[in-house]
Amino acid sequence: MPSRIEDYALIGDCETAALVAKDGSIDWLCWPRFDSGACFAALLGTPDNGRWSIAPAVPARKITRQYRPQTLILETEFETEDGSVMLLDFMPLRGRQSNLVRIVRGVRGKVEMKMELILRFDYGESVPWVTRITDTSIRAISGPNKVVLRTTVPIHGEDLSTVSEFTVSEGQSIPFILSYTLCEGNRCNGGAR
Repeated sequence: MPSRIEDYALIGDCETAALVAKDGSIDWLCWPRFDSGACFAALLGTPDNGRWSIAPAVPARKITRQYRPQTLILETEFETEDGSVMLLDFMPLRGRQSNLVRIVRGVRGKVEMKMELILRFDYGESVPWVTRITDTSIRAISGPNKVVLRTTVPIHGEDLSTVSEFTVSEGQSIPFILSYTLCEGNRCNGGAR
């Protein structure tokens, strides 16, 4: 079941927007524009309709959220028995491509984290063709849609999704950047890298 609507926060780049649940899951995003088909549509169905989750591996005992003053940068802090971690979510104003940025920062102790990316275009109908670029990056293509995920921790494919398990220590930051571009003719390998 998706989260209650009041548990979502909005981030965006003035051309599209994403809904981020209190549990660290992005359950709605139309890319590249507000009127495009959704690539994350778990809000309307199940995680199989697309979502991007980053959260502690064990349930958090306390979750607090806020926007940084006068911004659409969302801060979600998860407190667990082993420590606490901050998840920063934002979409910078776009240049040649649209970016969805998620940064995991260790606040206290060490926290085991899980990341699961389920890309599904056309409201969950289209499963993209995913190829590994490196141990820390992938490319996903579905029709004219191309998305590249880059991070600094190992990622791998599992059951038609991209996953990672990693530990964040106090003072450490781990970025996850999802970049969208349109494929132009036979040029799907260019653009976002």
